[in-house]
Amino acid sequence: MRTLIQNVHVLTMDQTYTEYPNGFVLMNGNTIEAVGASGTPITVQVDKTIDGRGAIAMPGMVNTHTHIGMIPFRSLGDDTPDRLTRFLFPLEKACMTRSLAYHSGKYAIAEMQLAGITTFMDLYYFESDLARAADEMGARAILSETVLEDACDSPVPFGGLEYAERFIPEWLNHERITPAIAPHAPYTNTTESLQQARKIADHYGVPLTIHVSEMDFEMKKYEKEYQQTPIAYLAACGILNSNTVAAHCIFATPDDIALLAQHDVAVAHCIGANTKSAKGIAPIQAMQEAGLRIGLGTDGPSSGNTLDLFTQMRMVANFHKTQLKDRSAFPAREIVRLATMGGAEALGMAETIGSLEPGKKADLLLIETESVNMFPLFDPYATIVYSAQAANVQAVWIDGQPVVQEKSLVKIPLATLRQNLSSEMTDFRATASTFSK
Repeated sequence: MRTLIQNVHVLTMDQTYTEYPNGFVLMNGNTIEAVGASGTPITVQVDKTIDGRGAIAMPGMVNTHTHIGMIPFRSLGDDTPDRLTRFLFPLEKACMTRSLAYHSGKYAIAEMQLAGITTFMDLYYFESDLARAADEMGARAILSETVLEDACDSPVPFGGLEYAERFIPEWLNHERITPAIAPHAPYTNTTESLQQARKIADHYGVPLTIHVSEMDFEMKKYEKEYQQTPIAYLAACGILNSNTVAAHCIFATPDDIALLAQHDVAVAHCIGANTKSAKGIAPIQAMQEAGLRIGLGTDGPSSGNTLDLFTQMRMVANFHKTQLKDRSAFPAREIVRLATMGGAEALGMAETIGSLEPGKKADLLLIETESVNMFPLFDPYATIVYSAQAANVQAVWIDGQPVVQEKSLVKIPLATLRQNLSSEMTDFRATASTFSK
């Protein structure tokens, strides 16, 4: 089936930032068949024509780091200094179940789709159930089973390794879902468990993602015990390669950046969660200069609270310009690229997603320009970064299938997803209330 979207301002996000102020996008099944200026002859039969009403058409956004099972934690203990150990780890162990993770996952995916995110990389527990949730929502995702000593989905230490051995083969070769593995962090894993996770990833040819250089105590631990940074430690252990996505990297040193570049490691930059937790700002300008692949991540809904990249793009601009004392740093066009093609490159998917080019997957969104905050439109990139919000997302397609139309979910009403999750949270709420006293 061919669908023609016309009367749109097309931002292709290709290598030369080609754009068509009055353009069209032609989808054929799950593939982009043509992109161009209005008036270009369409010589094939079109089954459906959509009037974009002057919207901005751009590639689907890519969220390179999140934890979709953690919606129940949103707004819980947000201003608590020791939140990870006070709330998150204990509550996960006490309350997280397959069913709660599944319904949280579907709700989180809905939030991302309504915000124009068509691909995401997740790191959590019960990933087989989260893969099922992503598949049912029509999402494109990399889903990474967490490995740490005391996990909520395994009774044995580092049981995520065994879980991953079952989970990964189950979802290999799916058209939209990629299984992966995620040793949680250097400080929550032994050297042996990290290396075993690396072996599993290499054996199946799947990604490995890990939190690294994120915590003050983490930096002190590796300096004291190994006289190394965490990134240097991972490199020495043989963990880093081109199929690795390193989340955060807030405290990456120049030597760390050189190591990441040497091993072609990608970085998920989570500016919202990092600044909210007062940890700092990752040196992504230096990483870009070193040639690293960098994408944007929201982190989980408990760490960054929102699961949209509009928030992240604006924060990237504001925080990095302020830190560098340079208003011209990180121009809007480059930030939009981080949210699209940059994310695709970071996840090793640049050949199929990240830009609107013939032959790529039909993952795209329309941002309406009729709302009060979207007028006038001189520079569409600046409008996206500084003015637009998730609420301006008009329509979203993944693999050529509509998942959002007229700002509403296509597959299942948001109210139903919320009710299903709320019903699952009864025990969670009761237990969480005891932690907050």
